[in-house]
Amino acid sequence: MDDCFRFRREELSQELFEKFKRLGVICRGDILKMTTLAGCGHPGGSMSSLDIYIVLYHLANVDPRDPYKEDRDRIVVSHGHTSPGVYSVLGRRGFFDIDEAIAFFRKVGSPYEGHVERHLPGVEWSTGNLGQGLSAGCAFAIASKIKGVPYHVYVVMGDGEQQKGQIDEARRFAVKYNLKNLTAIVDYNNLQISGKVNEIMFQDIKKEFWTDGWEVYEIDGHDLREIYRALREATYDDAPSLIFARTVMGKGVSFMENKREFHGRAPTMEEYKRAMEELGLEDDLEKYRKMREGSPRKIYHLEKSYEVELITQGRITYEGEFGDTRSGFGNALLDVAEKTKEKLGILPMAVFDCDLAESVRVYPFWKRFPESFFESGIQEHHTATCAGALSVCGIVSVFADFGVFGIDETYNQHRLNDINETNLKLFCTHLGVDVGEDGKTHHCTDYIGLFMNLFGYNIILPADPNQMDAVVRYVLKEPGNFMVGMGRSKVKIIKKEDGSIFFDENYTFSYGRADLIRDGDAAAVISYGSMLWRALDVVDRLRGEGIYVQLWNFTTPKALDEEALKKAAETGFVIVYEDHNIYTGLGSLLAERLFELGLRTRFVKMGVKNYAPSGKPQDILRFFSIDEESLYKTLKEGI
Repeated sequence: MDDCFRFRREELSQELFEKFKRLGVICRGDILKMTTLAGCGHPGGSMSSLDIYIVLYHLANVDPRDPYKEDRDRIVVSHGHTSPGVYSVLGRRGFFDIDEAIAFFRKVGSPYEGHVERHLPGVEWSTGNLGQGLSAGCAFAIASKIKGVPYHVYVVMGDGEQQKGQIDEARRFAVKYNLKNLTAIVDYNNLQISGKVNEIMFQDIKKEFWTDGWEVYEIDGHDLREIYRALREATYDDAPSLIFARTVMGKGVSFMENKREFHGRAPTMEEYKRAMEELGLEDDLEKYRKMREGSPRKIYHLEKSYEVELITQGRITYEGEFGDTRSGFGNALLDVAEKTKEKLGILPMAVFDCDLAESVRVYPFWKRFPESFFESGIQEHHTATCAGALSVCGIVSVFADFGVFGIDETYNQHRLNDINETNLKLFCTHLGVDVGEDGKTHHCTDYIGLFMNLFGYNIILPADPNQMDAVVRYVLKEPGNFMVGMGRSKVKIIKKEDGSIFFDENYTFSYGRADLIRDGDAAAVISYGSMLWRALDVVDRLRGEGIYVQLWNFTTPKALDEEALKKAAETGFVIVYEDHNIYTGLGSLLAERLFELGLRTRFVKMGVKNYAPSGKPQDILRFFSIDEESLYKTLKEGI
């Protein structure tokens, strides 16, 4: 192995310098071929970042023969549209077949998509939504510390994306947690889609990083020796580091250089031929055109490491009349952590908070396990991405927040987490108008509707602290993305007709199974979360009048229990009762499923019809005619 590997040698060897210089010409040809053949893509930025990619992917601790080794360096490409540059270097490095990358770039069914995807060996994080790569890099740097596996994290970014506020958040987080194993490289070609960077939005990128406490190096981003020296210093210095690389859009082809149009435009055939002639490369595009008529020989699948051992056995039972669902979450989380640490001696878990530790009940975990707790301050966008990226590193990642911040404000971050098939456990309190006096800005009434759009996220809405305890233990051991939601107020403990605890120590949570709280044939009420106990009060009141109404707890609105729905429909009258936007909640999902199943029944949706004013939760429910008395009247009038 060359002694320049992992930047050990003071200077780049002459042999590698010549090799990388020649490779730069070849890779530029690859970029031109794949974008011309596809008729689209981003050649300009790919060519400005290319020399950085060449040095980084050849001399960082990455190995095409073992691309997922535990101690590999992590390389995150935040400006994922430079995928042609990434694919050309990875392909030439031996991570996959370069001919296939060229031939099938951006073709349906091909693994070589328009933006980098982490199912490809050598790609650590799927990107494209600018501004999120540094947050993912922070997560990988944290994982190195938690697991005690020494490696370095490199995040390559574009200059235009520095305008994103999430990068500011990630910058500060990296310094707070002393992520000295993290290096950011900014490709500063000074062009973005609409013009020069500082004309679009002025920034002093170097000063911003330096002010926040980063080491800053400035280089010519096309000088291979300067790139090497900066990477060497940044890898071994004692702080998070920025390499500010001055580059040229479209570098290497004279008529493409400093032309912003080539940010996102492929060359015409005439331009392609002219460029290949200038580079002195063979025009073999016809070979790839014929290949493209077929299909790739190999389709890559995402490598996952989600098997994490946690001790989730046991239960905490809440008795009495009322209970705190938020505390049910926090207590179960702490219980699992303590048992895991006691039995295994380690805690492969991390909890993220955004200045709400006491409100979301993770404060006890913070005090007991400060080394596994990450207080991000009021920086939800970074935190959502960082928590998601950490979850793919063999660590159970928990992010707790209020609904409007952890769901509404961070939807785009969760979408990218979902695309990356993360293993995030998102627990959100303060859902619905149950938030009360805080008013419109804080009433999260769209949590089901939003997460229904995310194909890989599971939704669970427990009814009381006992069910929450069971849900927390289930979610922490079950692979995949989960959003678990709860209200702000205390709720009544759900009990059986004989007064015993419904979700007792014998209860086992099963995703997709509804709970029959009360049976009956006069009608059926379907509810969940903080509204279930209210519905139960009404149903029991009617039972006292000799009217027997079914009551169902549909805890998983994304996985509907069809047998339960059929039984409810047999009564001929179904009411869905929820603290959610009436147009996008459980009621709409069940109406659709009833239609699909051909079930005939009268059907009423009771939910939130507009943004809610400030007030006591009970008063707001009455304002929208979804309080207990309104449910009682609706049932009496319909039966």
